[in-house]
This record gives sequence, structure tokens and C-alpha cells, in this order.
Amino acid sequence: MRAFAELLDRLSLTASRNAKLVLVRDYLKATPDPDRGWALAALTGDLTFDAAKPAMIRKAVEGRVDATLFGWSYDYVGDLAETVALIWPGQSDHRPNREPELGEVVDALRAAGRTEVRALLETWLDALEPKGRWALLKLMTGGLRVGLSARLAKTAAAMMRPAEAVAPPKAEGGEARAVLEPVDVSAVEEVWHAVDPPYADLFAWLEGRAERPSPDAPGRFRPVMLAVAVDETADLPRLDPADYAAEWKWDGIRVQAVVEGGVRKLWSRTGDEISAAFPDVMETLAFAGALDGELVVWRDGAVAPFGDLQQRLNRKTVDAKAMAAFPAAVIAYDLLADETGDLRALPLRDRRARLEALVGAHPEARLHLSPLVDYADWTELARLRADPPVGAAAEGLMLKRWDSPYVAGRPKGPWFKWKRDPHVIDAVLMYAQRGHGKRSSFYSDYTFGVWTEAGALTPVGKAYFGFTDEELKQLDKFVRDHTVERFGPVRSVRAERDFGLVLEIAFEGLQRSSRHKSGVAMRFPRISRIRWDKPAREADTLDGVMDLLDALESGGGRVARS
Repeated sequence: MRAFAELLDRLSLTASRNAKLVLVRDYLKATPDPDRGWALAALTGDLTFDAAKPAMIRKAVEGRVDATLFGWSYDYVGDLAETVALIWPGQSDHRPNREPELGEVVDALRAAGRTEVRALLETWLDALEPKGRWALLKLMTGGLRVGLSARLAKTAAAMMRPAEAVAPPKAEGGEARAVLEPVDVSAVEEVWHAVDPPYADLFAWLEGRAERPSPDAPGRFRPVMLAVAVDETADLPRLDPADYAAEWKWDGIRVQAVVEGGVRKLWSRTGDEISAAFPDVMETLAFAGALDGELVVWRDGAVAPFGDLQQRLNRKTVDAKAMAAFPAAVIAYDLLADETGDLRALPLRDRRARLEALVGAHPEARLHLSPLVDYADWTELARLRADPPVGAAAEGLMLKRWDSPYVAGRPKGPWFKWKRDPHVIDAVLMYAQRGHGKRSSFYSDYTFGVWTEAGALTPVGKAYFGFTDEELKQLDKFVRDHTVERFGPVRSVRAERDFGLVLEIAFEGLQRSSRHKSGVAMRFPRISRIRWDKPAREADTLDGVMDLLDALESGGGRVARS
């Protein structure tokens, strides 16, 4: 555990992307199997333990430490793993002779029942130093939060290929040696779903000791091609509109629908299988191949707002009532494979022709073709983007080069996303909560509200990004200086008609919500500006927010702001 703990600690304190890559690569090269494989699974989110729960960790620490003291400490630190790691007293007279290895911890947790985990946890916490305790608890709860994406971890794994393996053979007369090509992260992603933790066969290939694992498992996930945000000033003037197909950026979630060799799978863009939550879609797919598209709720011949789809997301199973109320469908916009084989190397124009034929011949209404947007120039397309005829179901536009192959990752140039400008309201700060990780000492999660007709504030959203580090310090100081009540890690902030902090909130959309007192929920809210200059009484009203919601639902998109 010591090497894994050191890795997590250094990753959490390192901001540089390249430095993080080197840290993970060096760890994977220096650490033996199976520990490095379990570490990679943890970093990519592919290692979970059903029997390890935060409530059990709290019970364990409250058995060693006064509950009130622990509560105060947790309130101050703001992170469960960090608090327990620091406050755990240990038992020096029963201290084990050695710290557990990462592989030992994983094997024990995978085999343990829920009643056995607490005893294991206490034994390990007794054996470990604070840094190791923190790493153990992060591993158990799955909350690593060290600023490393799954793709970045796979990129580091791809970098393991030894430097000498890519050198050319010696000159004539010298001893010949095999030449191994460098490994790109897309090649790792291609085989990722064909290998299992702790990835011994993957590492054997990366180190040149074995052949590449076969990626050809039926129903497998293909690494996705992503778009970059278009810069209207720098990008559009140098691009020829005739080179690009335009289509709506649908307001759903990116999926791959795969039907191969009798295997049906529905994958999210991150490679998580979600087939069980959408049996109504899976049962009707009648094609051979792999589609890339958008999962939406389809009602009355049109895409429903994203809030309807949220009623179906994050469920392991779904009942008939939910399927009837929120019927799901896939809007297809690319074809990665068909019955003839892999199509990704073909240009988009050819893949699109095959996709149109496939969807046109499909017998069920759960599969739709993403229509192309006709336009003559960027000016005309900009007008359509600002006021799309499909209303709230479109976040903006996608631009795709007709000659582009389907390439994993986010290459600059072939695909662009041109999102609509965000909606903006002025709201008043009401509550603040401590953050996690580097922000555990700051009040960085902010709940904000707007004025009701009765003159009271009602919460409409929560945001925890959009501000600079310097602005975070200013916001934190405001919260501490103007706290009126405390509720554990949450503080209520003074917010009155004649006193309060106004935040300009940008967001992508609104939806009706019976779970929120205001009756409305925001999509992707963030703080775009701190309005130190604006009186709280001039913040927006709930009536104004509901007017915007009505406009969005009716196919408009903007209402005038005072």
C-alpha cells in the first residue's frame, strides 16, 4: 500500500498533466503484478467494493474516537478519508509486523461479506501510517479525486513501452532485434473491454512480452471520437462550410448501441454498460453492427427535454411504468461497424450513406437518424444555432468534416461542437458547504436562490465551479464573515433584500422538478461572475425563471432580462 499511497498523494498535489502521466507511468513500470493492475483499475474507476460503505467507516472511527470530536474534525476537514486518516489513534501494542500490500487488500475486500469489512478495515488502519490510511479509504470508497481521468491513466499505461523497444535494429553486421512500435492510448482503449483487472495480459503486451490482446469480443465498446469547441473568431474564418456536415447536438447522453454475434450491448461514452436500464431500446434493435448516437426520451415524434431522460438514468433496472412514461430511443449519427466489418477508417461521407440505409430499413421506432442541417455559410448556420427549430432538445450544433475517419480521442479539426450561448440569471447566495480534496478548507459549494412573489428567497440551484482561486478566497471570506446558522458542514449565509451577495449564474437548461421547493432544476449551473456591485433586491425572480422555462418548453429559448 505504501507505493500506491505515495502515488495518490503526489497525484493530488500535482497540477501538471505531463507530470501526472510520468508519475503513473513510473509507478506502473516499477510495481509488480498484481498490485499495479489493481492500482490502474482503481485509477480508471473499474474497481469497486460493494461491501465497503462510508457509514461503516464512520462506525469504525467512532468506536475509537469520541463521536463529538470526530464530528467537529470532519466538519473542519471536510473529507471523510482525510479526517479518519488523521484522527485514527491506532493500537501500538497490537500493531501488525508489516503493512498490507495493495493486492492483499483488494483480494480480502472482494471476498469479504459486509459484516467482515469493519474488522479488516480496523486491522489495516492500525498497520498503516496516515498517508496509507488515506489511500486505503479512498480505494475502498472509490473517491480517489486526484485530478486524473480514466483516459489519462490509460495514456500513462500506453507510455510503458520501453524506450529501447522502439529503437531501430543495429546496423548491418550487428545483432538484430525486434522493433516494437510505440503504443497509442487509442490502442489501449480498443482492447480495454477485452481484458480484466489486474490486467496481466495487458501489461505483458505493453512491455513487449506478449502479443496484443484481441479486441474482437462481440458487443464490445469502441473508443469514442470527441469534438472540440469551435472558436468562432479563430476557427470559422479558415474553414470551408462545404467541407463540413452540420447536425444538431442533441440534448441526451452519448451512447454506442452494439449488436454482434447475438450479443446486444448499450454503452455510455465512458464505456459503462447501461443495457439493463434500457430494455425497451435493446429489445427492438434489429441490425448487425455498432452505432454511435444519442440516447434520448422520444415522445410524440420529437425529443423530450433532458429532464425526462434523467428519470431513466443511473438505474440498474427499470419497470414498465417508467418505460411507458419515458420511452427511450437512440438518434444515430455514425456507423462504426456493420455486417461487413469495421467502418471507422472510411470517410464520414461513406459511413453516413451506410447509416442512412441501415436506419431506413430498421423496422422499429426506437432508432432514428440524426438529420443534417442545410446551410449555405457560417452566418446562416449561426442564425440556426441561435434559434433552432427543435427548441430545447438541441444544445447547439456539431460540425464534422465529410472526409474524416472515426478516430478515438479528441483530434483538433475533424469535429467541432458549437454550443448555444448559456442562459444567465442573477441569484443570491444562500448556503455554502466545504469542498473536497484541495478545497476541503474552503467553503466552495454554493446554493443560490431567487426572489418569490412573497419577497422570500427560494433555492434554484447549486454551483461549485466557474470562479478563480482568488475569487474562491473572496467567496470563502464572505461566507465566514456573514454566517447566520450552521448545519454540520453547511453554513447559512446572510441573505436579505437589503444585504446579500449576488452571483451571476450561467446554465445550459431548465426542467420542472417536484423534488425542489422552487419547482425547477438547472442543468450544468456554474458561477460566471460575482456581482459585488449589484444589490440583492435586484436579483432575478422565480416568476422570471419560470417564464424562461415556459419559453424553452414552447420552442423558444430566450426571455428578456431587466
